[in-house]
Amino acid sequence: MADLSSSELKAFIGLLYLAGQFKANKLNLKDLWISDGSGVEIFRTTMTLKRFQFIQNCLRFDDKNTRSERKATDNLAAIRSFFEKFVANCQIVYTPSEYTTIDEQLPSFRGRCSFRQYMPNKPNKYGLKIYALVDAKSFYVINLEIYPGKQPTGPYALSNKAYDVVDRLVAPISKTNRNVTFDNWFTSYPLMLHLLKEHRLTSTGTVRKNKPEIPSQMLQTRNREIPSTVFGFQKDKSLLSHVPKKNKVVLLMSTLHHDDSVVADTNGTQKPEMIIFYNQTKGGVDVVDELCTNYDVSRNTKRWPMVIFYAVLNMAGINSIIVYKSNNSSNLSRRNFLRDLGIGLVSEHLQNRKENQHLPRELRKRILDQVDEPSHSQRPPNKVPKPIRRCQICPTKKDRKTKHTCYKCNRYLCMEHAVFTCQDCAQTEDDYENSE
Repeated sequence: MADLSSSELKAFIGLLYLAGQFKANKLNLKDLWISDGSGVEIFRTTMTLKRFQFIQNCLRFDDKNTRSERKATDNLAAIRSFFEKFVANCQIVYTPSEYTTIDEQLPSFRGRCSFRQYMPNKPNKYGLKIYALVDAKSFYVINLEIYPGKQPTGPYALSNKAYDVVDRLVAPISKTNRNVTFDNWFTSYPLMLHLLKEHRLTSTGTVRKNKPEIPSQMLQTRNREIPSTVFGFQKDKSLLSHVPKKNKVVLLMSTLHHDDSVVADTNGTQKPEMIIFYNQTKGGVDVVDELCTNYDVSRNTKRWPMVIFYAVLNMAGINSIIVYKSNNSSNLSRRNFLRDLGIGLVSEHLQNRKENQHLPRELRKRILDQVDEPSHSQRPPNKVPKPIRRCQICPTKKDRKTKHTCYKCNRYLCMEHAVFTCQDCAQTEDDYENSE
């Protein structure tokens, strides 16, 4: 197999985006490359199926020679460098809005992996858990952290507690006076106090009933009207206990809200402003999951680094269109954007491939059509066959047939009466005639 060039790697990624745009991530690859008319033309012209599968099977994201040494201190050694570069680039090119969300993602994976997770509330149930910080308005992915399980002793042996995970995730927006919304797995009184004092960030989140700081009066549902709300206030923190229906209580804590205002939601129902705000900002990561699923580039794999790679491509597709629309007044749909992105990534490789003289003529013609070059310019002009006639110098009885003619008088000549002239002699003859 030939070495992998940068243009061919980009073409491979472009085909993944195109497969996702066609919603063909679960389709057998042979169906995309099939040549009976039901396949997709650009897949066959970009590379062969065998080459695509070779790249897919051999793709790695680190130095295999040093992996065993790094793996002794890091479960994520096979993907860490690639993943951290992607996260760093996400933080450089975009400034998020004032409202953000923290939640968990679970890219599907059922293969062998020491830190694979089971989460029954997620659609995929089994997969690799990723903590995400997302813009609650535009759904731009700001920061990510892969759950690595219990790390070996070393520089990567960090705490996986909710308090510490949030503390690391908010680093890119620290001391910017933004708000962070999260669910009850993350919410705690010490965490919200820490975000407010150390990071200058407000926060809003639902609270589990077993938290020791919750007053017993907030947990009572007996003899309370439906719906009803009880508020509790401290200097910079607010606690809400809402009873939406019988024997059910919802607890919400916030350092952003400091009053008991009640407003109408989209259905016209009167609810506390704190609950309405939480409902509007809690779904940032869930929307990213939905967007990733709509045009998913992932393929079936038994290697967990490839799962992270596909997840990165999905989120890169989301972030790139957000950045594009932020810099251009465009109403381009995400579907068309991903199609243009895929075609743009394969175009360089198509330009290189059209120069390959060993490709079948019909395949080169299709490539030239895709790169908007007329295919006839690459072919010699069609010759009009001359009729075969009798040599006009030989006696008639010889009946010698020929298709050659004199270039001056156009008489038919057999090879016996033809005169061959080299290019230099022909030029000399022309010069002589011109001089006369």
